[in-house]
Amino acid sequence: MGYLFGKHVLLGVTGGIAAYKSVELLRLLTKAGARVRVIMTANARWFVGPGTFQALSGLPVCTSVFEEGDASIRHIDWARETDLAVIAPATANMIGKLANGIADDAVTTMLLVVTAPVVLCPSMNTNMYHSRAVQRNLDVLRSDGYSIVEPGAGDLACGTVGPGRLPEPPQILDRLIGRLTPKDLKNQRVLVTAGPTREPIDPVRFISNPSTGKMGFAVARAAEHRGATVTLITGPTALADPLAVDVIRVQTAEEMARAVLDRFENCDIVIKTAAVSDYRPESATAHKIKKDRAALTLELEQTVDILKELGRRKTHQVLVGFAAETEDLQKNAAQKLAAKNLDIIAGNLIGSPGSGFESDTNQVMLFFQDGTRETIPVMDKLAIAHIILDRVVQRVRLRGVDHSN
Repeated sequence: MGYLFGKHVLLGVTGGIAAYKSVELLRLLTKAGARVRVIMTANARWFVGPGTFQALSGLPVCTSVFEEGDASIRHIDWARETDLAVIAPATANMIGKLANGIADDAVTTMLLVVTAPVVLCPSMNTNMYHSRAVQRNLDVLRSDGYSIVEPGAGDLACGTVGPGRLPEPPQILDRLIGRLTPKDLKNQRVLVTAGPTREPIDPVRFISNPSTGKMGFAVARAAEHRGATVTLITGPTALADPLAVDVIRVQTAEEMARAVLDRFENCDIVIKTAAVSDYRPESATAHKIKKDRAALTLELEQTVDILKELGRRKTHQVLVGFAAETEDLQKNAAQKLAAKNLDIIAGNLIGSPGSGFESDTNQVMLFFQDGTRETIPVMDKLAIAHIILDRVVQRVRLRGVDHSN
């Protein structure tokens, strides 16, 4: 979880009921490795006390520009050290002050000094959020370089229903990580596949596998963080859609093949992590098969080999595949790399501790078209996704199609 390791983050908390979520955001930021300093408005103290933030951050909390016993110019010192500032929640009052350069409390004063990226997370009544004044102020802040995390919609504390809810802390954390991630995939179009497929036997039974989609979702998330335009084509999974990613959900290998092949020509990078069924029943029955016989024989036929077809069609694309094996990993992965005309293949042994289906971590070996190999130790899947993308970026640049500038 050390995605923000060593980063200095300034967390501004303003006077809204959603201030309680800032406590969880602080916890997630510190877990991600950040050193977090909290600065609060006077109204924020009506909702959460500074002692809570101090206990979780292990650092003093600033509540006023003028604090007794503080010899330093705190707002200057903190602002100078900040790598990223986030205001969560950002009330209509705070948004209006920032848009007009007003500095009349600790938070606004400090933000006028900060030169690091600033992320605002608006939270307020729906009608207030939709008001012309607030929207005008948000437009001004965007033009000034502030990043805005759009509020969620739903039931609000004030009784209204609509946009205005502070996004959940994990979503805010995701946007903060993305804000600090170098954009070396800017203008690149990345297609990722994930999850299993399901091949129906009858209306209630199917052939599938234990894939959860976690690896593919991690790759899509990492690519979006790095500035790519990302399409994620996924089989059935319980995972929520990654933020700012175009997600297409399918069921069968045929549906996935159609979705991938239709979009392949317009992609620069394709990373196929999906565990696609190799076989399907020759025919699925229209009604549930009854358990009225001692044995049942299923006639199976091969599904389309999506990866092999992509290798046959590729022109400029960087093509990455995955190989989940139970034995002879190096031999089988190398053969698949050559047979399917891949640039890179990531292989892993199913059943290894901390690796494979359903796990939050993975251990893979990368095989490259030039015959070289690289072993990646056990680590969380988002970290592995970034390592794979590092190698992809190298190949994109070697082909002379780097658009990161």
